[in-house]
Amino acid sequence: MGKRSKSGVKRIKTSKKRRVRNLKAKEVVKKAFKACERAIASKSGDMADLIKKAVSAIDKAALRGIIPKNKAARKKSRLLLKYNKVKG
Repeated sequence: MGKRSKSGVKRIKTSKKRRVRNLKAKEVVKKAFKACERAIASKSGDMADLIKKAVSAIDKAALRGIIPKNKAARKKSRLLLKYNKVKG
């Protein structure tokens, strides 16, 4: 392995940090989304709170550029469609 430039080493370090941060944010979105889906399926009483948290997590991830804004919109739309169908 050859010599690396200082800036190259720094880029590797920052990209690793960003990767970890991005994966964590995606994980938060996934967990919130799945928790909502489980609550909707079981018609739990705390559906509204979970949906609020999930929508917030999705919006934050989209704002930070972790997920594309259209994907965020699609996820929120599908979640709210399921919620409104159950709430009815």
